[in-house]
Amino acid sequence: MLPETAARSSRSLHTAEPGQNGGVSDDTPDTPTPHVMGPAAAAGPVQPPLPLWASVVSIGSVWLVAIVFGILIGVLSQPAGYASWISLGLAVCVLLGFVAQLATQQKDGFINRLAVTFAGSFVVLGLIGGVLALIDVAS
Repeated sequence: MLPETAARSSRSLHTAEPGQNGGVSDDTPDTPTPHVMGPAAAAGPVQPPLPLWASVVSIGSVWLVAIVFGILIGVLSQPAGYASWISLGLAVCVLLGFVAQLATQQKDGFINRLAVTFAGSFVVLGLIGGVLALIDVAS
């Protein structure tokens, strides 16, 4: 064994001489300073709010589809199938609601717009179903 190696092996392996820390630098890495407005603000620019007309179009278009489905159900289906067709129409309106609200590419207010879209479709098809039931009972 070489004299330097023997001297080094006799010392504890857990203690390190200054500058002998296994190749790891003694300097602490520079951490970037946090953004003034926090990490979310550092992610990028803030999106402008969704214009009112875009909300009205994205919600109203699904409601319009619900009205068209209701009219088509009343005209084309048999009274015994009204409930199943209205359920199918509501399912299509739910899918279209997701598509319409995701197409706006705005996360702010997404849940509110989606809830209004679903509730409106439900009310429209529910009212049409009620009218169709009254017409069926009356005839």
